[in-house]
Amino acid sequence: MAEAAVIQGASPAPARRRWLRRAVVLLAGTPVLAALIYAPAQRAQAAESDAGTVDVQLDTLTPSAPVKGDTLTISGTVVNTGREPVTDARVGLRVGSPLPDREAIDEAAERGEYRPGTDGKEIDPAFAVKFPSLPGKAGRHFEIRVPVNKLELDKDGVYQLGVSVSGSTGRSGEQVLGIERTFLPWQPEAASKRSQLSYVWPLISSTHLTAETGSDELQTPVFGDDDLAAELAPGGRLERMVTLGKELPITWVIDPDLLYTVDAMTKGYRVRLPDGRTVPGRNKAVAEKWLSSLETAVQGKKVVALPFADPDLASLAHHGKDVSGTLGQLRPATDKAKQAVETVLHVTPSTDFSWPVDGAIDPAIVNVATSAGAHNVLTRSDSLTETSGLGYTPSAARPIGAGATAVVADARLSTAFQGDMLQAGNSVLAVQRFLAQSLALNLQNTDQQRSFVVAPQRMPSASQVQTMADALRALQPGRWTQPQDLEAAAAAKPDPGATTQVPGAGQYPDELRKQELSQAAFEKIRTTQTTLDHFKVILSAPDRVEIPFGNTTNREMSTSWRGRPLEAQGYRDGVQQYLIGLTERVQLIPKTDTTLSGHSATIPVTVKNGLVQDVRGLVLRIRSANPTRLMFGDSGEAQQDVTVQAQHSQTLKFTANATASGPVEVTAQLYTKDGVPYGKERRFTVEATEITPTVMFVIAGGMLLLVLAGIKMYASRKRVAARAAAEDTQQSDETPDTGAESDGTSGPGETVDR
Repeated sequence: MAEAAVIQGASPAPARRRWLRRAVVLLAGTPVLAALIYAPAQRAQAAESDAGTVDVQLDTLTPSAPVKGDTLTISGTVVNTGREPVTDARVGLRVGSPLPDREAIDEAAERGEYRPGTDGKEIDPAFAVKFPSLPGKAGRHFEIRVPVNKLELDKDGVYQLGVSVSGSTGRSGEQVLGIERTFLPWQPEAASKRSQLSYVWPLISSTHLTAETGSDELQTPVFGDDDLAAELAPGGRLERMVTLGKELPITWVIDPDLLYTVDAMTKGYRVRLPDGRTVPGRNKAVAEKWLSSLETAVQGKKVVALPFADPDLASLAHHGKDVSGTLGQLRPATDKAKQAVETVLHVTPSTDFSWPVDGAIDPAIVNVATSAGAHNVLTRSDSLTETSGLGYTPSAARPIGAGATAVVADARLSTAFQGDMLQAGNSVLAVQRFLAQSLALNLQNTDQQRSFVVAPQRMPSASQVQTMADALRALQPGRWTQPQDLEAAAAAKPDPGATTQVPGAGQYPDELRKQELSQAAFEKIRTTQTTLDHFKVILSAPDRVEIPFGNTTNREMSTSWRGRPLEAQGYRDGVQQYLIGLTERVQLIPKTDTTLSGHSATIPVTVKNGLVQDVRGLVLRIRSANPTRLMFGDSGEAQQDVTVQAQHSQTLKFTANATASGPVEVTAQLYTKDGVPYGKERRFTVEATEITPTVMFVIAGGMLLLVLAGIKMYASRKRVAARAAAEDTQQSDETPDTGAESDGTSGPGETVDR
């Protein structure tokens, strides 16, 4: 009993150890007394070492927010992490006093080993679960069922709830060997003053669509991978978001690029393989089902559309604003957002909200966030911290100047469901802590009705989504909160005493700054945009490239690239390479060297169009490096307009005039109508050969002599042939008659007329 008193006394363990060490020093010269001191100290240290021997894991806690007459059921597993068995193990429930504020909830959640007094007393042991023996490295399942009226919850508030394991090991008597703490919010009746709660339900994904489209008339989109299908399929992250969100009081916050991407899947798509080939996508039906479910789910709900592709506002503010043309992408992104939601979901969204990463802001971020027309900046209370000493948490809406409103999401509630929620124990603890914090907010000392906002992580996992849904369902009875949409929260009357000062640039978190897109990234995006601007002016149907590449420019600035710098760079490089490949399909055919004989001749130059649309608006200029030797027209340069049909070539002919013999370098170059060089220039050599009139007379005389000689030879041969024929005739007439009679047979040398 004396040992138990030492172990479970009110003095903290470090203080006891210091007292024992002093006693040993003072009495070290007295062996008997020293032995008397050392023995209890060693036993106490051995007993202390058993604390935490048993790990307690909770699997369920229902109901999460009980009322009078309910029975609280808690189940889970206890695991003996030590080697020695625990005898007479007892799993019991401990209820502490109501926690006074939100900070006390945080402290209790982070506390480690069992703390006597603080962790409350165990309720009636009759409700405990007992195990005669708990072997080392073994676990046991438990379930505790307790009527709520046995918990002695005497007033509204947040109670610490502990599930503890007591028992004995071979080194000590009975003690608490492990504990898991959670919270029980107790508000059995509806409060007279209830907080208004807005929960952001984000439908956002990473980038999957490339700028590439098929060469067919339908411009079949090409995806960099088919990973999005897994998120849309049953059990996937986005499927869970839609299915669970449909029944919850939430505000949908959507990246329109996700809608555009899924809609592209429903119309047929291709997927690029690692070897560069593309194959037909196989998840059209999955996309159709998800999109149909989403369209049904958002009916009657508030929908907020972020700028297209969810641009990284902090990266734009810190690194992109100094790159010309970058901020100009935000306004078109906002316009496209509204159009995409209306087209795909047939609802009209609000585009009056911007959402920096993790709600972290500084003056530059606010300026960029509002530059596209959004008046509400969704921030978080760990960025726009409360410094006015109100003694309570003010409403979310805060005027921050220039007509802008900071909508401050509560940091504790917004980060409640991060981490691994696949483990049931983590999910249970997260739900109970969320409910506890929301009740503590409502119980703060103020008569004002306040509006609070929850903005969770942008892309929660399927298990995190399920946990969020469980927490919101537990709030639905509305005993201390009532739902409110995000627009209403932004429009609520702000608390005049709340802090409205936007934090300075030096207060922006370093960890977030390290994840931002660099200035070099924005310069690469600008280069691609410049290439696109020069390319589209020559096309008969510029929309075929302007729309997919314009959307891709927004995707290159997406928040989803945070923490993935190599993937982001690869995507930008791929976009640029594909665009350059398209521009190179319109080119001058390489030309071999040419010989120009005489004063004047034509030089052909061929332009090839390998695109699936006509090309116009190009000018072909040809230039002589030595106009004194070779001229085009009256100068050393000439040009012609170029129009080439799809998948065809056109040859243009230029008249060249030589004034002297010798080689001359000629350059051919395509230009757009505004004088910007297009594609590679082609160089070839023209060998100019001057031919004088005297030379021409000599050549003509020579040709005449050749003709006369030919005629003379022909006449001579004809006379010889005639003379030979005459001689043959004369010889035939002089042959003598033999006088023989013919007997009707032929002899040697005779001819028979048949």
